[in-house]
Amino acid sequence: MWSLKAWQSRFAAGDRLRAYAQWCNAVEGNTTFYATPARETVATWAAQTAADFRLIPKLPRRITHELRLSGFEAELRTFLDAVEPLGPRAPALWIQLPGSFGPGDLAVLARFLRSMPSAFRYAVEVRHPEFFTAPRGLEEVLANAGAEWIPFDTTAFFATPPTSDAERDAWLKKPRMPRRDTALTDRPIVRYLGRDDPARTVAGWQPWVATVAGWLREGRSPTFFVHTPDNADAPELARRFHAEVRARVPGLPALPEPTPPPVADEPLTLF
Repeated sequence: MWSLKAWQSRFAAGDRLRAYAQWCNAVEGNTTFYATPARETVATWAAQTAADFRLIPKLPRRITHELRLSGFEAELRTFLDAVEPLGPRAPALWIQLPGSFGPGDLAVLARFLRSMPSAFRYAVEVRHPEFFTAPRGLEEVLANAGAEWIPFDTTAFFATPPTSDAERDAWLKKPRMPRRDTALTDRPIVRYLGRDDPARTVAGWQPWVATVAGWLREGRSPTFFVHTPDNADAPELARRFHAEVRARVPGLPALPEPTPPPVADEPLTLF
């Protein structure tokens, strides 16, 4: 997400991820979902970020959606080798499962997690509605593996009909997911989808401010990702969310102050 065109006017010149890392201290590794990058490419990501920056790479959809966690060995070896240069920047590997992956597939997930190397931590995102009405089975599988459950909270987005082209597009594509605020590990991860109207996005995340502040007081280290349908204002909104949490937990370190982008030279005139 660090290469979104709408963000470039906010970033100072230079490598895009390096510039993004001046605004926020975490990013979704969404690009790895679509294709496994070269190890050399991932090494450049590590070089552009501090050791405490969080880049959480998603397992390729080839493994999660096409192979459905079976017969994945060759693809997994390639992926794990590619992301190894991230080192501590990858606090977990993100396993996003399709909406058709339901409670009947829990044995597959349990077997998959048991087969994964212990050098990594894991976080699972599910979209089948039955997991949310009867969560105990999934919670037990994840707890046995020391894995986290990543909620994708879209309740604020779907609260009222869309009002922009980006919202109408997201209305058709995004899953209708409930708010779930139960952390299973010391490193919970949350995805939140707001609206194109920043005020409505901020209003919708207020319950999360209290939840994240509570996790911090418990000694957990949460990661919170802010989305909107067009994501144009996401960096500023993420910083605002952090500031609201920090107002409740003063010990939380401040985010870095980004370098302002260069001002274009004024045109020359005769007067």
